[in-house]
Amino acid sequence: MKFKMAHENYNVKNLEVSMNFYREALGLKEISRKTSDDFIIVYMGNDESSFQLELTWLKDHPQEYNLGECEFHLAFTTDDCEAAYKKHSEMGCICFENREMGVYFIQDPDGYWIEIYSEKQ
Repeated sequence: MKFKMAHENYNVKNLEVSMNFYREALGLKEISRKTSDDFIIVYMGNDESSFQLELTWLKDHPQEYNLGECEFHLAFTTDDCEAAYKKHSEMGCICFENREMGVYFIQDPDGYWIEIYSEKQ
């Protein structure tokens, strides 16, 4: 039996703000969308991987999500860590750095952390 990772879900307070963040910060684009009276789900991805980020907006959940201590995270590699770091610095979304390990984290509008590191590590 084999398993293939498909997606990770993040519930978001404002779908458009989150989609814009992931477009600008990580170059993700909308792949598909599911809509009902109670929710909207948008799958975002890129041409580099088949893995997708699922952003879920729930109609009856206006409050912020409790993310605990943010010990879970999504990770992205980049072929140009210096340029990525510069872009994320300019966006003001870097929330943690560990230069010794060669990684840093950005934070999305809902407080989710995303790890960034060089694909050459």
